[in-house]
Amino acid sequence: MSDATPGADPGQPSIGAVRDNQRLDEVALDAWFRASVDDPAEPLVLSQFNRGASNPTYLVSAGQRRWVLRKKPPGPLLASAHQVDREYRVMSALGRIGFPVPRMRALCEDASVIGTAFYVMDFLDGRIFRDARLPGMAPAERAAIYDELNATLARLHQVDFAAIGLADFGRPGNYFQRQIDRWTRQYRGAETETIPAMERLIAELPGRIPAADEVGIVHGDYRLENVMFHPSEPRIIAVLDWELSTLGHPLADIAYGCILYHSDSESWGTLAGVDPKAAGIPDEPACVAAYCRRTGRDAIPDFDVYLAFSMFRLAAIGQGVFKRNLIGIGNASAAGDNAHTRRLAATACAILDR
Repeated sequence: MSDATPGADPGQPSIGAVRDNQRLDEVALDAWFRASVDDPAEPLVLSQFNRGASNPTYLVSAGQRRWVLRKKPPGPLLASAHQVDREYRVMSALGRIGFPVPRMRALCEDASVIGTAFYVMDFLDGRIFRDARLPGMAPAERAAIYDELNATLARLHQVDFAAIGLADFGRPGNYFQRQIDRWTRQYRGAETETIPAMERLIAELPGRIPAADEVGIVHGDYRLENVMFHPSEPRIIAVLDWELSTLGHPLADIAYGCILYHSDSESWGTLAGVDPKAAGIPDEPACVAAYCRRTGRDAIPDFDVYLAFSMFRLAAIGQGVFKRNLIGIGNASAAGDNAHTRRLAATACAILDR
């Protein structure tokens, strides 16, 4: 929903002109917006957030009023990816019980308007921290932010999904096997080279997943840069980017968040060069222990398997982003090489072996 740029306030959005390969039919959008969302006296002005490798995200302004538009990307898409309708549905449901999400305004599934399905939600003023190391903050401030991040995830996993109308939001049970199958297919659909570590994970993970099962709302991409904090308080006012949400095993979310402790990616998030405890950031065992305390668990057996699975899934997602960039329907300037996918897969294998 926003981004930080060098030299700017790290919690504030970076917004620029709409990218050439992601322009919209602004006349058609204006007509739809005024009929479905609001009819302001001022003209609509469209700009684009500089982040959003998956679903392009735009700022819609009219005078002092602002909204956010999020859409599927253009071009051919992998099966079951970029489901903005699911984002809209889950945030609408959670918003009704006071869970921190933006207010949803309208969903448009008519691709003839701007070329793909999209939705509009309220713009919120707050802070998004792109650097997980939280530079410039005191240890106590960092500790409070990470504690709130952990508490909000635990709160999500204790929501009665059936009571808020999400009983059919996913297929309950056997989550990890279905996810391994899904992301293997997604990876194959975007494959550009043979990565031995990915081949090992595809072959080995199904036999390593524990049999114990649980069902809750899974965010799917829960990490620091996908939440928005109050402008001055260590309080989350919105959890964003619900594209991968479903009903599934809640331990997938806490394991995914712990990739941070093994990542060297500046774009995804890293704690490289930081002593977490000295910085006020909980280390991996403390993060897991806090989550267990809040959700009534003694511990998480086989946590390394869940962590390796999460890295495998992120590697498959990264492969899809790389392929879209490579063929020019994503951020073409970011195509580079596929080193991030290879590193994630290799690290996942190392975790399985530790």
